Amino acid sequence: MRHGNTINHLGRTYSHRKAMLNNMACSLIVKKRIFTTTAKAKELRKFIEPLLTRSKPQNDTMHSRRTVFAYLQDKEAVKELFDVVGEKIAERPGGYTRIIKIGTRLGDNADMCMIELVDFNEVYGVKEEAKTKTRRSRRGSGKGAAVAAAGTDSIEEAVIVDEVVAEEPAVEAASEEVVAEESTSEETSSSDETSSEGDADASAEEEKKAE
Repeated sequence: MRHGNTINHLGRTYSHRKAMLNNMACSLIVKKRIFTTTAKAKELRKFIEPLLTRSKPQNDTMHSRRTVFAYLQDKEAVKELFDVVGEKIAERPGGYTRIIKIGTRLGDNADMCMIELVDFNEVYGVKEEAKTKTRRSRRGSGKGAAVAAAGTDSIEEAVIVDEVVAEEPAVEAASEEVVAEESTSEETSSSDETSSEGDADASAEEEKKAE
């Protein structure tokens, strides 16, 4: 009789189920990601996470290694677990695995998923940096006042720069007007000189004719 034993037998005997979970756990530790059915992945997660907790550096003792080896029965998997995986998950308090559903299997329409170690996925499991929260207050002192002062200073500098830029074209226009006036004055003076020379020549010719 079951007497409230609510585990999922997965359609297998006790020894077959245990051997299957041992094998899947070794594959997950070595490959860091495996594809299986959702029911098996959920049972594997309950099986492997206590072993991952034992593999942390603070729990790395001979007793822990022998306990884990009693479950996995694989020296290479135990070595990988304590030397590589344990160092990677040292700061994580729990939830070492992630299950992502990928649809159904073509043959029997079983729900398929991918189970992986969270810290070994560099794309999906990147830790976001904690955003610093800024406290807003109605008072005008402190950090907000400094920021406001900096903002007003930048605005004043922008206004001064705009004024300087606006004055530069005016100076250029004034200089152009002065140059134009000088050129016109030179032209008028040259025209006056030519006209005076022409009058002198005409008067000289008239005197010669009169003689």
